Amino acid sequence: MNINWSALGSTFGVSVGISIAVVVAFCLGIAALSQREAAQADGSAARGTAALSGAVLCFALCAAAVGYGLYVIAG
Repeated sequence: MNINWSALGSTFGVSVGISIAVVVAFCLGIAALSQREAAQADGSAARGTAALSGAVLCFALCAAAVGYGLYVIAG
């Protein structure tokens, strides 16, 4: 049995990097939703809309990463 350690190491590195990126994007989405609620409480509609747009973008990035992962696994 021959193990290609270089390929295993690069696969591990990429998977850890992508996992951290998805977690950070999700956390930023949660923080943006929190900012939206604070903006609505203050009565600032423009800031609330911007925060909601940021949250939607972050959650869309998370969904895209999960969808791509499923596509790669199924392919």
